[in-house]
Amino acid sequence: MHPNHLHHTNDSDSFNVMSTAANPLPPVTLSLSGRTALITGGSRGIGAATVRLFRQAGARVAFSYNSASDTAMALAESCGGPDLCHPIHQPLNSIEDGQSLVAKAVQAMGKLDILIVNHGIWPPHDQPIASMASDQWRTTLSTNLDSVFGLVQAATAHFKETPAHFQSHPATAAPRGHIVLVASTAAQRGEAFHADYAASKGALISLTKSLSSELAPDGILCNCVAPGWVATEMSAAALSDPETSKKVMSLIPVGRPAHPNEIAGPILFLCTPFAGFISGEIFNVNGGAVLVG
Repeated sequence: MHPNHLHHTNDSDSFNVMSTAANPLPPVTLSLSGRTALITGGSRGIGAATVRLFRQAGARVAFSYNSASDTAMALAESCGGPDLCHPIHQPLNSIEDGQSLVAKAVQAMGKLDILIVNHGIWPPHDQPIASMASDQWRTTLSTNLDSVFGLVQAATAHFKETPAHFQSHPATAAPRGHIVLVASTAAQRGEAFHADYAASKGALISLTKSLSSELAPDGILCNCVAPGWVATEMSAAALSDPETSKKVMSLIPVGRPAHPNEIAGPILFLCTPFAGFISGEIFNVNGGAVLVG
């Protein structure tokens, strides 16, 4: 099957609508053919699911990882090898780290059309604000916000080097760039005992809206995906605790956490031509949780 005809053989449903005798129309495809993406935090969880899905959609992908070297290399190999899926070791703890990663991605891939900012940390222990150490606050904000500024700044500068065909033919030309920031339901309603995380992710929502107003006229579209609870390595400790899990599930109307593919899908959609008139939006993917409690 053509890689742009997204077909899943795992536990997620196929995105492809095949033509039949009763439906002679060609299949609907979410294609990123000819596009090159940088995905941060791409070795595990939501990031790895997004890397796989972007490759299935025909994009060339660079992705960052911090410590999971073996996992990153195996993922890259399974997605076509370094020419098509290039892993980059890069901690993301500062503005300079973000800028450096974009430079490495452009050097490795030759160009960049899409930036997916997926990385982040969530200290799993409950920490009252009255006793939260300044080091914890600073570390969370440095990773979840400062590095994002560096990434967005460097990627935007690169996108603006692309010829501005978007302005003269906005209905038919591909955008000069896409930025998708991954926030959280905590960004919208807060999270008790995790004020550092909620504040950092809330800032991404404001950043999305600011970037949209500034960059959309230049053909650079910025949107945000805000997941709720997702069954990943980062949330495993909380979701495996019976008391915590019971409380979490009671606040999710669909009654379960998301699979990483269910977050990767909306991220992909926002970078396709079907989303060419979407800018500055917060795409909630949380099983209805943000409306409860």
